[in-house]
Amino acid sequence: MSKKLQNIKAVKQMLAGTHKFQTKKTIGFSDAKQKAKKNEKRNVGDIWEEEINGTIYTIEQQNGFRVKKPKNSIISEVRQYLNSYPNCQKKCCKTSYNHLDKKMQKIHGMCYDCVIEMEHELKKQGKYEEYERKKITENALAWLKRAEQDVKHLKQVYTEDYTTVAGADGQLETWKAKMTPDEFENKVEKEFEQFKIKFLENLNKKEIND
Repeated sequence: MSKKLQNIKAVKQMLAGTHKFQTKKTIGFSDAKQKAKKNEKRNVGDIWEEEINGTIYTIEQQNGFRVKKPKNSIISEVRQYLNSYPNCQKKCCKTSYNHLDKKMQKIHGMCYDCVIEMEHELKKQGKYEEYERKKITENALAWLKRAEQDVKHLKQVYTEDYTTVAGADGQLETWKAKMTPDEFENKVEKEFEQFKIKFLENLNKKEIND
């Protein structure tokens, strides 16, 4: 083929976007870095992230192979677990759940119907009263723990200055602390500690009497 014809062919290819210099794949620094990361030696149990064709994957090294999952699928697995009923006795006891099921899920990890069946079985075995005392104690201690967190939050609110944006002009307004840390400790925390001691004493007495 003459040089002139070759030039005409090259021009046509460039206009069509099929010339070898236009389609030649170049490997940049990020590509080389990604390739090196992919070939990096890993230990069993290592977990890392890689971007493949625009999608971020979480990869875990197993013994002789790797498990690859889209990153969002891990969030889906967590959401699925939080919405599950792992303690239900039947594998697929329901196809839909109501507000009673959701309430029992937080307490027992099972739907309402399975809780009823479980408690009925405990009554037949003569173990229900012991189970009931245990649940009352657990609920009381959980409430006390939440109350302790509330006191910590109140301490931050009452003993620290608070700055906020006031008005549309963006002017800052500062609210001064209502108590010093020592004042809060001597008044609120001290009273709460006394209440907590009495609360636990009454709880222990109830367990003994029962």
